[in-house]
Amino acid sequence: MRYENADRPTLYRPSFEKDNCGFGLIAHMDGKPSHWVLSTAIESLGRLTHRGAVAADGKTGDGCGLLIKKPDGFLRAIAGEQGWQLADRYAVGTIFLSTDADKAARARDTLDQALADEGVTVLG
Repeated sequence: MRYENADRPTLYRPSFEKDNCGFGLIAHMDGKPSHWVLSTAIESLGRLTHRGAVAADGKTGDGCGLLIKKPDGFLRAIAGEQGWQLADRYAVGTIFLSTDADKAARARDTLDQALADEGVTVLG
């Protein structure tokens, strides 16, 4: 079914619009690290049960989390200890793998290939 818009037919229908549930913003405007900011943000996220703590299945969250500034100096120091030279622009990720060694190895291979296809070099 198509719905008419002012200029052309479209699938958009205003009755499909819903309010979102919102989000929280907790920050220090001076950019200084703060344990209070982090602990308060975690507590706030826990109160948004359906966003960060528990999804409709009663077991998982839906991907909401914390956005924090990466500790560049610390990460560069750790990389240096490992003998890695970080580029000016780099990314850090945490990957959770299966405890099954074969599944974990396949997941690593898949991830390595996908990243290589994008021109990303994985250091460790």
